Amino acid sequence: MANGSGGRISWSLVIACVAAITATVIATQTWEWVRTHPKGRSIDVTGSAKKRIVSDQIVWSAVVETQDMDRTAAYHSLAGYVQTALAYLDKQGIKKEEVRVLSAAVGEVRRREYVGTGEERIERDVFKGYKTSQAITVRSNDVNRVERVSREITQLLEQGVPISSQPPRYYYTKLGELKIEMLAAAARDARVRAESILEQTGGARLGKLRSADMGVINVNPANSTETSWEGNNDTGSLEKDILTVVHVSFELS
Repeated sequence: MANGSGGRISWSLVIACVAAITATVIATQTWEWVRTHPKGRSIDVTGSAKKRIVSDQIVWSAVVETQDMDRTAAYHSLAGYVQTALAYLDKQGIKKEEVRVLSAAVGEVRRREYVGTGEERIERDVFKGYKTSQAITVRSNDVNRVERVSREITQLLEQGVPISSQPPRYYYTKLGELKIEMLAAAARDARVRAESILEQTGGARLGKLRSADMGVINVNPANSTETSWEGNNDTGSLEKDILTVVHVSFELS
């Protein structure tokens, strides 16, 4: 094809112009489809809720241990110390149904010793007696009482009872019910966040809920911000913070 001056029109230029016009038409039609079909648009937000809780159940354990060269004597000694410990708990107001005594364990105690010097030095396994142990566990809703007893267990040591105390563990028994409440609060927070975003940006209104995905629930020590993909479940603190997260998608209209 020739122009007025006899030159040729570049076919590549023609093709580029046609492609540009086609792309503009497609883009216009796409925007028009989105504008006339608002259900095709959505907004995804994350909502959260946090609440302070106080544990209503405590679990505390202590272990009584004895050692004697005679196996039977070790057992008798252990039984006597355990009875003294149980009597102490009863005197402190711990109910019998709250106390569980685990089975006694026994094992030989051996030590490696070296005899002689130089090339005549030998190693031998020496029997040192029998070691017995028995755990006492208290599970109670009287958190303050059991917590106090766990701190004052040294009174048994003063009576000659060979007992060692473990740190109490704290639980909240209504956590299942609270999770439902917290998820609802997190969902409300997500809606408020979505509405706030749309107020600032304009151009759409919040529509129906499309989907809601519950995230992990973290139970942390009070004032802790630690999070985990698997969810935390703190048992070392009396006061805890429960943090709930939900991921929500809303239609736009």
